[in-house]
Amino acid sequence: MAVIDQYFQHLVASGGSDLHLSEGQPPKMRAHGAVSPISDGVLDHETLRYMLAEICEPDAFERYLERGDLDFAYEMDMQSRFRCNYFRQKNGLGAVFRLIPTKIATIADLGLSPTIERFGDLRSGLVLVTGPTGSGKSTTLAAIIDYINRTYSRHIITV
Repeated sequence: MAVIDQYFQHLVASGGSDLHLSEGQPPKMRAHGAVSPISDGVLDHETLRYMLAEICEPDAFERYLERGDLDFAYEMDMQSRFRCNYFRQKNGLGAVFRLIPTKIATIADLGLSPTIERFGDLRSGLVLVTGPTGSGKSTTLAAIIDYINRTYSRHIITV
């Protein structure tokens, strides 16, 4: 088990959506829109560097150190996947991890109007789903695409 997995387990058990790690700061979790520390101790450079290097390929981590950013996915277990974003900031290393749901919610599960299914019924065209970070764009698109896949045999392109 990777060292960082303890924070991921806490995030999942607490119903959080994001884990924020920054050099010189305590680990923080976003839950229900609010960010709060999940530990009193601050992360020093070596500890954070080890945790970040441990869960990605060595050549990818070297690219991160050279360029200052890295994006990839990490699977802790069969139920927990994370979108990982490493970056450099004024105080040193930093990373944000977003929990990716493993079960695709339906349009009804999301509480969206059944009229949203009409987008999935279109034979051609362009559908844009826009909004700020964390507003549910990817979740909404996944529900629409799942509806199309369950209902039709079609070729779908997402960008």
